[in-house]
Amino acid sequence: MSNSHRLWRTLAVIFLLSFAALGWIGREIYLSAPPIPKEVISSNGTLLFSGDQVQHGQESWLSAGGQQLGSVWGHGSYIAPDWSADWLHREVVGLRDTLAQKQYHSAFDKLGPDEQAVIAARTKEEMRRNRYDANTGRLVVSPERAAVIAELSQHYIGLFGNEASLDKLREQYAMTRDALKDPKDLQALPAFFFWSSWSSATNRPGEAHLSYTSNWPHEPLIDNAPTTGNGIWSIASVILMIASIAAMIWYHMSHGDEADPAAPKNDPLIDLSLTPSMRATRKYFYVVIALLLVQVGMGAISAHYAVEGQSFFGIPLAEVLPFVVSRTIHTQLGVLWIATAWLATGLYIAPVLSGREPKFQKLGVDVLFYALLIVVGGSIACGWIGNLQHLGTNFAFWLGNQGLEYTSMGRIWQYGLFAGLMIWLALMARGLWPALLRPGESRGLIAMVFLSATCIGSFYASSLMWGQHSHYSMIEYWRWWLVHLWVEGFFEVFATAVIALLFSRLGLIRQSTANSAIVLETIVFLFGGILGTLHHLYFTGTPTSVIAVGAVFSALEVVPLALVGLEGYRNYQRSRAAPWVASYKWAILCFVAVGFWNTVGAGLLGFSINPPISLYYVQGLNMTPAHGHAALFGVYGMLGIGLMLFCLRGLSPRLQWNDGLVKAAFWLMNIGLAMMVFISLVPAGIYQAWASVSKGLWFARSPEIVHSDVMTMLVWLRVPGDIVFALGVLCLALFAIKLIGRREEPALKPALA
Repeated sequence: MSNSHRLWRTLAVIFLLSFAALGWIGREIYLSAPPIPKEVISSNGTLLFSGDQVQHGQESWLSAGGQQLGSVWGHGSYIAPDWSADWLHREVVGLRDTLAQKQYHSAFDKLGPDEQAVIAARTKEEMRRNRYDANTGRLVVSPERAAVIAELSQHYIGLFGNEASLDKLREQYAMTRDALKDPKDLQALPAFFFWSSWSSATNRPGEAHLSYTSNWPHEPLIDNAPTTGNGIWSIASVILMIASIAAMIWYHMSHGDEADPAAPKNDPLIDLSLTPSMRATRKYFYVVIALLLVQVGMGAISAHYAVEGQSFFGIPLAEVLPFVVSRTIHTQLGVLWIATAWLATGLYIAPVLSGREPKFQKLGVDVLFYALLIVVGGSIACGWIGNLQHLGTNFAFWLGNQGLEYTSMGRIWQYGLFAGLMIWLALMARGLWPALLRPGESRGLIAMVFLSATCIGSFYASSLMWGQHSHYSMIEYWRWWLVHLWVEGFFEVFATAVIALLFSRLGLIRQSTANSAIVLETIVFLFGGILGTLHHLYFTGTPTSVIAVGAVFSALEVVPLALVGLEGYRNYQRSRAAPWVASYKWAILCFVAVGFWNTVGAGLLGFSINPPISLYYVQGLNMTPAHGHAALFGVYGMLGIGLMLFCLRGLSPRLQWNDGLVKAAFWLMNIGLAMMVFISLVPAGIYQAWASVSKGLWFARSPEIVHSDVMTMLVWLRVPGDIVFALGVLCLALFAIKLIGRREEPALKPALA
């Protein structure tokens, strides 16, 4: 008991100190973020951009699709360029030619080596010297640079408008004409692209060779290269990870694991009676499968746009379903269907744990269901309509598509989802409260379920922390609170605690062991996971301390994953503990798959890009979606499916259960995912990484690489994996459909306590 209390106190201390540190670093990001000049002017007095235009340009880009239409500072999609890197390279090349013409009356490429060295040095000096005056709020550039900026502005205005000469480039970028229709939006857009590029190249005040984005992106023409600190902290993170894994293995071997108890002779849940609220969760799981089907379809369409930017096998699909919309739906539903599966699982098990049904609990479950349908359907419809009709920045932020990856729904829908989560938390509290008050060995596990549910509900508020006019660095800071901490953090703690509870209820693990194990596991995970959030923010206009802290703690995130495979094997052994456990075989094997993908997708592929020196070159390239697909579906998706199967096992007559379809779904989805990741995405990421290291990020994201024969072949090689995966999802859907029909209606009696 005293050991359990020490673990809970340790967890509380780590939680509070980690969030205090994360909050303090957020303050530092706010204070040191790249300044937005009040004016960008030429030294001869010509006004190029105002500060309002920079802010308006950010809103314009986000309303046009934002991170679903290329990226800025590396965060976003991968067919269109990273606009900060694209502008930077075009500006450097243009300035070189302008200076060469002025001094030598010749194009830069036609100069001799000595003349080129002179012009290259002048170009680098012009691009890296910080001429922003904090007292006046003015940023002054030379007349030569001003001329290049004006020329580039017309290029981007035409690209996001309807300039006919740029039609081929738009198709290569999977863009449509008139991405922005409002002339004010078009005029402001280049101001934001210029500012994001200026922040990437110009030195911080008082620093030499250190830009606001820690010299990201790689641009050899002006010596934008990794900093010394980048390399040092990368080495430190690798050493720390190896040492920590060794320490964890030593601890594990020295303490050992208590053997699992002998499995009961019969299924402890065989006589479990369903309460009305438990039955009401059934419809949630069918929505989960429907959303998964839509997500898979949108993913296939989005992937194909990498080959045909505006068509689907010759059909002009982009006229009604452009890439921006298909990818938005694909990424948004990926989070929503997984979250729905976990929320429904919580509602299903609450009466099981407490042994009673609170009054009006079913009504609450039904109200929440239809509220979630309205939020999901409304956010998708409004985002789609807003993009097709070009309804502007205000509509995009409040009702349409905010243009932020994984958090794209408009602010009104975010308010609705937050309200829904509060309803869910209230329902969980009502259901679990009697069990929390009742002494017993399982109370620690139930407390962890309740606390993680509280964090799930409350921490979604981080999506409400940025506003329409917020600084882009702060938007990214708060966005990763949601994506990393909400999805990758508290949901995983919640699901892990639920799994431990389910296994203990089945008698496959000891409750006393599970109590301590789940708290210890949460300590280890959150110790690295909370501050590990910072590895997403290395190059988003943050201070160099972010690289140091992020590198260290993101390395610690990998440490527990080294033994997750062992836990997966233990789960496999539990699936064979007794003949009756076969009823739960495929749900348990989903948890085994979680262990595999945690080790491979989150651990191996995750750490391959997390060290600062690695991420410097591969941020914004296909190594990121390789990790993302393997971790998001392989870990969190398989967790959701496993929990769903466990609940459907109790919600459905056992005679209607078709193990053949579930088996096919399990293997097809896992094999298809592996094919998709290792045959297509990883090789594509490695190929782009070579281009990034050799010539710069602009080159890795240019049409020359993205639409090269190699990349086109790799996109087509994704098709077999996509087909296998889609067949697995169809088998899952067919299995669920076959469960619909005559249902057993046992007499209502108290759920198993």
